Amino acid sequence: MHIQYICMMKNSIAVAIVFAGMLTSCANKPADEIRDTDLMEASRQELASAIEERDRLLRLVKEISTSMDEIKNLEHIMSASSASSGETPASRRRILADITAMKASLSQRRIQLDELEKRLSESSLYNEDLEGIIEMLRRQLNTQAAEINSLYRQLAAANETIDSLNLQIDSLNFTVTTVSDNLDAAQSNASRLEMELNTCFYVVADKNALKKHRIIESGFLRKSRLMNGDFDLGVFKVGDKRDLQIIPTLSSKAKILTNHHPGSFEICDSAGHKVIRILDRDKFWDLSNYLVVQTD
Repeated sequence: MHIQYICMMKNSIAVAIVFAGMLTSCANKPADEIRDTDLMEASRQELASAIEERDRLLRLVKEISTSMDEIKNLEHIMSASSASSGETPASRRRILADITAMKASLSQRRIQLDELEKRLSESSLYNEDLEGIIEMLRRQLNTQAAEINSLYRQLAAANETIDSLNLQIDSLNFTVTTVSDNLDAAQSNASRLEMELNTCFYVVADKNALKKHRIIESGFLRKSRLMNGDFDLGVFKVGDKRDLQIIPTLSSKAKILTNHHPGSFEICDSAGHKVIRILDRDKFWDLSNYLVVQTD
């Protein structure tokens, strides 16, 4: 279709040039054929006016041809952007500005063509060839206007699609962020719970110290009671069941007061002191998370 437009414009230019030749031939007629000075001056003015209108018509043909190339170039840019997914908000704004500028140029050329047609129609040199050229230019302007409107609709549709995709992306980003936050919270809770499940407390002290901190209570003819009531938790050391294997007593005597499975531990000597060696951590801490060792 573009090739046909170019051929039509070439034909129009050719006709315009022929028209110019006709006007020029009128100018080259011998002066002795002009019998009246006023008539000759009027003919010269009409000739100058006709040449001016011819030049305006040729410029308009060139502008319309250039406009067609600009439209095709813009179509190529839009197709390339769509194919490569490289369209950005900035490029869409630039394309929209180009389309708006083209619409304004077409509107101005319509006005120029209408004015030119009016002036030529009032001239005695107006003929069917000029009328055909003007009509062809008007059809080309209409075709270009339709193509520009089509480009505008394509751009608007692309913008709607992109906006819709942006909303979907925003929604997915929000979902991913929410899921990620929930996962982080779940992992944090799991880590905290795991830490709590593996936290143990132990204290190694003599009987007086244990009584002072209300870890044990005893009296005359009364059986000692372990950790009954408000004992002092601050005296206990905090450990991790997974890492705690040996507990030194720094004493030659050691007795475990809390309840733990027999066989899950042993009390042995190390460098003259008793140490508590945990053999099976799961069984050892199964009955209590607290370990109380008395050293006298």
